[in-house]
Amino acid sequence: MERRTSMLDALRNIVQEVNGAKDLQTALDVIVSRVREVMGTEVCTVYLRDPDTERFVFMANEGLNPDFIGKVSLGAAEGLVGQVATREEPLNTDDAEAQPNFRFLPGIGEERYSSFLGVPIIHQRRVLGVLVVQQVERRRFDEREEAFLVTCSAQLAGVIAHAQATGSISHIDQSGVKTSGSARFQGVPGASGIAIGHAVVVSPPADLYAVPHRVSTNVEEELHFFNDCLIAVRKDVQDLSSKLSDRLAPQEQALFDVYLAMLDDNALPAEVVEKIRGGEWAQGALSQVILAHVRTFEMMEDRYLQERSVDVKDLGRRLLAYLQAADTDPVVYPKRAVLVGEELTASMLGDVPKENLVGLVSVQGSGNSHVAILARAMGIPTVMGCLDLPFTQVEGAELILDGYNGMVHYNAPPELRAQFQAIAAEEQQISKELESLRDLPCETTDGHRIPLWVNTGLMADVVRSLERGAEGVGLYRTEVPFLLRDRFPSEEEQRAIYRQQLEPFAPLPVTMRTLDIGGDKSLPYFPIEEANPFLGWRGIRVTLDHPEIFLVQVRAMMKASQGLNNLRIMLPMVSNVQELDDALQLIYRAHDELLEEGLQLELPPIGVMVEVPSAVYQARELARRVSFLSVGSNDLTQYLLAVDRNNARVADLYHAYHPAVLQALQKVVTDGHAEGKQVSICGELAGDPAAAVLLLAMGYDMLSMNATNLPKVKSVIRNISFSDAKKLLDSVMKMETSQEIRLFLEEQLVAAGVTRMPRSPTASYKFIA
Repeated sequence: MERRTSMLDALRNIVQEVNGAKDLQTALDVIVSRVREVMGTEVCTVYLRDPDTERFVFMANEGLNPDFIGKVSLGAAEGLVGQVATREEPLNTDDAEAQPNFRFLPGIGEERYSSFLGVPIIHQRRVLGVLVVQQVERRRFDEREEAFLVTCSAQLAGVIAHAQATGSISHIDQSGVKTSGSARFQGVPGASGIAIGHAVVVSPPADLYAVPHRVSTNVEEELHFFNDCLIAVRKDVQDLSSKLSDRLAPQEQALFDVYLAMLDDNALPAEVVEKIRGGEWAQGALSQVILAHVRTFEMMEDRYLQERSVDVKDLGRRLLAYLQAADTDPVVYPKRAVLVGEELTASMLGDVPKENLVGLVSVQGSGNSHVAILARAMGIPTVMGCLDLPFTQVEGAELILDGYNGMVHYNAPPELRAQFQAIAAEEQQISKELESLRDLPCETTDGHRIPLWVNTGLMADVVRSLERGAEGVGLYRTEVPFLLRDRFPSEEEQRAIYRQQLEPFAPLPVTMRTLDIGGDKSLPYFPIEEANPFLGWRGIRVTLDHPEIFLVQVRAMMKASQGLNNLRIMLPMVSNVQELDDALQLIYRAHDELLEEGLQLELPPIGVMVEVPSAVYQARELARRVSFLSVGSNDLTQYLLAVDRNNARVADLYHAYHPAVLQALQKVVTDGHAEGKQVSICGELAGDPAAAVLLLAMGYDMLSMNATNLPKVKSVIRNISFSDAKKLLDSVMKMETSQEIRLFLEEQLVAAGVTRMPRSPTASYKFIA
């Protein structure tokens, strides 16, 4: 037990020390030194894969000849290192030279070491390198040693990947000058399109880990600014000490003296001042100094000293909060701004003038995060889940966003930049050509008609939707005005908001979804804290438990539709018939109350969103009770595939073309029609032009999408026959993988001359229009 604990402690210390390394080489040197020390071996080596040559380079070592570091390498399948990498599993032997794949590297001095244990370093299914330990004594490393090295490799893989990414955008040359290189970072597509602009890094308040590196424009002003904030924090600590003086023992009161000592001009502030004088802005200087000290404390073996990292972090946050609050200078956005952040939110988008915002990059999140959905509605190219992007270091750099393939290019070479500029120009030309489709019907070449509606949530969506030729609203997200307030809006406030949505579209129908909070949508004044929010209290579950909220909302909706009669009400997250019956009783009650109050109102059509698997299997029972069904394909896909759509680690498993998803979609429309009810779809899948062809063939009565995609979908549908769409669907429903389905659709539609597709310089073509 004691050895297990010491191994765990050692591993934690190694990870923390590597996290604090200033660059990739330092990180690798820490790894080989600490692993060798902890395991008591004579040699420890890291071989890293060179992405250009696919060779494994001798990059860091303890115990062999250091003169060969960075100078010798092994092929992808060469030697024992290549065997470990190719098989992606450990190799443990007491006689390395006897192994068939053994390859002797002259000069490095490993010929006398018999025992060999190598484990692959794998990050996101990609082999980054191999971690090796060796000994002269001929023996197999025991199970605990092998398990430790495997665990160490797994823990360090992400750190190494991040260090590689950071090193690829900036490094120190032999003369000591910091230079920038070109690099590309893989994420997941958020919103299609190409954007070229300069990075503006945004961070949440008082987050020490998210402060971007930024060059100060006025060192003396930054120093004065920092000093004022330092004085304010000292006063806060003194005031807090005085307030608690009668409630704390003397030894506990001494903590505040420690805080003040750390804030002394000759302590932490001196290091911050030095960095500011070196050209860093105050917030960046503070963040770098505080985090360096936090890492130092966290690596200490003494538990008491480890806990002091919390105190240092607390002081840092207090100072940063003052620096951010006092920084009242308006942000100057470049003409073409690419907003970059660890986790972008809708409110961050609102801070940038719309004429300046050309792209979004979020380290966290996926293509179905709400900020990505909003970006698609606004037509802003977006890359999500760019986990390896060292976002704090890209401030002001030129970025190219490839929203089709989820790629971010940093400081791209001129020839690559020119290729992307050509694609962007072609996109603009296609967009202009599509404008001519606005007033034309969405029907196939053999006369099959399918209305195209839009998803809305903001007032800006209304104008954009009508300009694109929308024939109605398939989803109005009523939670948006709730999210933008600091309290629940009153019935009259809601009535006015809903009227603004209903009136411009009249007499076209507007489908209003009742309040859908929970999951990844929480109200600041009505927090929902749950371990698993997507399987918890959300959607109709919340509003049925709070009829006072539900009744006010449906009353406001019906009052807003007076004289227009174009309202449709839709219920989210219904998972069983009883929930639907309960919700219907409340709607009928609200309608009766309004009639009693003297209003002349028709009961609007009521529908159910099919977005959980249980609703798929009870589609007929649900359809009997309502006027229409509408599939929410985003959540339905998430629940069918057990994939959190906001988790970048599993974003590549979220496949809207998954055969199980397509079969579920077909079942819903078949069962809905069997009850004589209209069936529509309002998820992101409806706005995918290739998917729209399948949905058309399945028999969906209407497709609802963001306004940006509406002309693209219309263009495809107007250039294909219904009979050909049915043939495509028949072929697709026999396929077993989503990748096979996607490639088949793209190839078939291109071959039929249905669409035009600009090619990306870095990946295969993607569907555009």
